[in-house]
Amino acid sequence: MNYYDLTAHEIHDLLVGKEATSEEITKSVITRIDSVDDKVEAYLARTSEAAIEAAKRVDAKITRGERIGALEGVPMAFKDNLCTNGVKTTCSSRMLETFVPFYDAFVVKKVNEGGSPVLGKLNMDEFAMGSSTENSYFQKTRNPYDLQKVPGGSSGGSAAAVSAGSAVFTLGSDTGGSIRQPASFCGVVGMKPTYGLVSRFGCIAFASSLDQIGPLTKDVTDCANVLNTIVGHDPADSTSLNVSKVDYTKALVNDVKGLKIGVATDYLQDGVNDEVKAAVLAALDVFRSLGATVGEYTMKAAKYALPAYYIISGAEASSNLARFDGIRYGHRTESFDNLKELYENSRSEGFGDEVKRRIMVGTYALSSGYYDAYYKKAQKVRTVICNDFKEQFEKYDFIVTPTTMATAFTFGEKTGSPLEMYLNDLCTVSVNIAGLPGISIPCGFDGGGMPIGLQIIGRTLGEEMVLRAAYTFEQNTQFHKHRAIIGEKEGRSV
Repeated sequence: MNYYDLTAHEIHDLLVGKEATSEEITKSVITRIDSVDDKVEAYLARTSEAAIEAAKRVDAKITRGERIGALEGVPMAFKDNLCTNGVKTTCSSRMLETFVPFYDAFVVKKVNEGGSPVLGKLNMDEFAMGSSTENSYFQKTRNPYDLQKVPGGSSGGSAAAVSAGSAVFTLGSDTGGSIRQPASFCGVVGMKPTYGLVSRFGCIAFASSLDQIGPLTKDVTDCANVLNTIVGHDPADSTSLNVSKVDYTKALVNDVKGLKIGVATDYLQDGVNDEVKAAVLAALDVFRSLGATVGEYTMKAAKYALPAYYIISGAEASSNLARFDGIRYGHRTESFDNLKELYENSRSEGFGDEVKRRIMVGTYALSSGYYDAYYKKAQKVRTVICNDFKEQFEKYDFIVTPTTMATAFTFGEKTGSPLEMYLNDLCTVSVNIAGLPGISIPCGFDGGGMPIGLQIIGRTLGEEMVLRAAYTFEQNTQFHKHRAIIGEKEGRSV
C-alpha cells in the first residue's frame, strides 16, 4: 500500500484499527521524499529522525490502548515562515539564511501537541511575496503534475508536498491567495480561515492585517481536522479572536439543498481561461443538481481590489521588514565603510528583487505627500470591499469564483512582467482584504491535465458553511481522488 497517497483520516483509521503503525507510515512518506524531492524540490530542511521518534511515541500510545487524536501519528510539514524551535526558519531568503528560532509558532506548538510527526520545512516565495515560488533564494519548487510548471505561491512548497505525497498535510500562510492559488495549481485543498481565527504568533510577518495561516490537505475532511487542531485564542497575538470552540468536522454534511450561492460575475469575464470558466460553471451545475440556487452579482470594487491589496500589503511589508537591517536582525554584509553602507549593502544583498520591489512600493505609498493619495485611498477601497461582501451575504449563503484565472504556467513565463504575475491574485485578494474565510478545492483539469480550483467564500467566521459546501461538492465528484504522477500530466485515481 502507498501510504503517502492516503488522506489523514484514512491513516487515522489504519492506526486505530492497528492495520499499520505510525512508524511504518512515516518511514513510507520519508522514502517518498527521498524518491521525488530531487525532482519537486519542496523541502528546504528535513527532520526525519525527529519525525520517526514522534511516530514511535504514537505507536506506544496505541499499544497501551490509549485513544489518539485525528492527526496523531500523521506525518506533515510546515511552510518555512513558521518558526520552529531549533530548526532553521529562513522565509526562503538570504536575509534569514542562518536564523534558528528558540521558540515554536503557535500553530507549530498546536500540531506538536496533536502528535503529528514533523517531516521538515517547505520552500516558499521569499517572505511570502510571490505567486510561483520562483522568488525563493534557495531553489525553485516544481509542480508535481508537470515539472516544467510552477506550483503557485507563496506556499508552493506546501502545496507541492501534499500533491506529490511527500507530506500528508501541510501548513501554509495566505496574504493574498498564497494558500488557495498553489492549492488550485497543484490539485489539492487549501483554506484561508477568517482573519484572527488562527494565531499568527511565530509566523514571520509579510502584511500583518492580511496574513493568515491555514491548511493544505488532500480532501475537505482533512482540512476540517487540521482546522480543529490549529484554531484557538492566543494572548500573544493581539488580533487573535476569542471565540467559542467549534468542531469543524460537524460541518461535513453532504447537503446544500435550499442554499443560495452568489456568483461574482466579475471573475468570469474577459481574462479568465475558457477551460477554467467551463469547470467553474460545471461546478455550479453540480450545486444546482443538489438543490442549491445560484444568483449572479457584480462586485462594486472588483477592479480596485488588486491595486488596493498591493498598496496595503506593500506598506505593511515596508514596515515589517525594516527590522532586517544587518545590525539587529538578518544578513550582515562584509563590505561597508560606514553605517549607511552597512544598512544599504546588508539589505541589498539580503533581499531578492521582488521583496525590494514591494518594500519600495510600500515606502513610497507611506511617504509624505503620497500617503493620502495611495495608502489612505487603498484603505477606503478596503472598506468598500468589506461592505460589498456584507451586502452580498445578506442574500447568499456562500460565494463562488474561480480560484485562479488560469492553470499553472511554465517557469519564467511571467517573471519578466510583475504586473502579469500579480494578476494571479485577482480572484483571491479581496477575501484577505475583507478578512473572510475561503477555500480552494479541485473542480477539474484543463486539456493538458493541469488541475483547476474552485474558490468558495464565506462570511466572517463562516468556516462551517464553507466546509459544508466544499464537502458536498467533493462527495458528489471525483476530482479530489486524483493524484499527481510526478512530472507527468495525467493524474491517477486512488
